[in-house]
Amino acid sequence: MLDSVGDDAETNGALGEGEIHDVLRNDRRRLAIKALRDRDGRASVRDLSEEVAARETGEDPPPRNKRQSVYVSLHQTHLPKLDELGILDYDGDTKTVTLDDRIDEVEVYMEVVPQYGLSWGEVYFSLGLLGLLTTVAALVGVPGISTLSLGYLVLAYFALQIAASAYHVYSQQDRIIFQRLFE
Repeated sequence: MLDSVGDDAETNGALGEGEIHDVLRNDRRRLAIKALRDRDGRASVRDLSEEVAARETGEDPPPRNKRQSVYVSLHQTHLPKLDELGILDYDGDTKTVTLDDRIDEVEVYMEVVPQYGLSWGEVYFSLGLLGLLTTVAALVGVPGISTLSLGYLVLAYFALQIAASAYHVYSQQDRIIFQRLFE
């Protein structure tokens, strides 16, 4: 089964799962992709290395030796690899980087963390835990909650779960739904 996925990817020009996981396995490549997304998909290697170094160290501005190390590794290793895979365009002469069309294939595999720092897995787990605890509280007779109908509590919980799921799908539609429709 896994081989057929790889074969399909090769025949239709898409990146294979193994290639995508190889790209995302490296922290510096992931940070470079995130930094480019935050910069509307275009940056100089100098600016990109500064941003990646700042994210790695948590310091702004990052230490000079860290910026140099990031610059060299991006220039010599990571950007040419991402360029070769078609994830971004790297012009070694002008030292500019631009996200390419295949970034959509990679972003599907990157966990999108919302503004408040919670992953979607954590949001769904929290909603499930909230629903379970509220239901148990209603069944045990906790004052305030036990006065509410169990049916209404369950209905409210499911409505909340559906709303969160709908928002998740809506916020990812450009990466998930349309890519699946036009494959």
